[in-house]
Amino acid sequence: MAIPVKVADRLASGLKRFQPILLAAKSRDVNESDTSMIVTDMMADLFGYDKYSEVTRELCIRGTYCDLATRIDGKFQMIIEVKAIGLDLKDGHVKQSVDYAANQGIEWVALTSGNIWRVYRVFFTKPIGTELVVDIDLLTLNPKNADNLASLFLLTRESMVKSGLHAYHDQMQATNKFYLGAILLGDAVLETMRRELRRLSPDVKIRVEELRNLLLQEVLKREVIEGEKAEAARKKVQKATAKLLRTRKERDEQDTGIPADAEQEGEEMPPPKEPVGTR
Repeated sequence: MAIPVKVADRLASGLKRFQPILLAAKSRDVNESDTSMIVTDMMADLFGYDKYSEVTRELCIRGTYCDLATRIDGKFQMIIEVKAIGLDLKDGHVKQSVDYAANQGIEWVALTSGNIWRVYRVFFTKPIGTELVVDIDLLTLNPKNADNLASLFLLTRESMVKSGLHAYHDQMQATNKFYLGAILLGDAVLETMRRELRRLSPDVKIRVEELRNLLLQEVLKREVIEGEKAEAARKKVQKATAKLLRTRKERDEQDTGIPADAEQEGEEMPPPKEPVGTR
């Protein structure tokens, strides 16, 4: 997603401003409350939210109000769990916020110590699922580096409005090892492999299922094809393949005017009926 020039300028200047503030806070080992004050300023001056109407502390999680949450046009977008700047962040720090987010239909949870920002996508499943999507350290970013600004842009209001995090996560999924493994094991890819093998060695006779078993047993690592993430990838690839087949079927029916189900091998189509009134 392209970064608007105005936003890129704000990110670059904001990064230059907040990096010394974060370094000083880290050297003083400030507490969680002071870190939260810095983060609130960052949400407005760096990430572009309205500090008074779009950043709130009013969400209550099990009797305790959350650190921060963003709200755009009255809809909550992200819960932000703030920890002291000197604390070593761990995934367990967001468990309570993730549970609440899932119950409230909030898809994003951020964990931050001011300089470190980790953003998790929440999946409304049983049990509740999460995946780390963004993990950046603002103290290591260069305000003049376009790739660094692109990473920072994911946290902005402008990105949230345009579903930038969703698009980035979809890109991550499309190129991760689980989805690549699932695609390799799909019939379409295996058919292509079988044709290539027959072209290289015409005498070789191999079925698609044999190729699949060879990949499973001798080529792909077990971690790529087993477990929850591998199963989720397999289901998503199957769903996408089924959708593509339906689209092709509908397009063929529109082009020929003949329902695909009626074209059975070995069967003749009945002759068209004469228009009423032609005799």
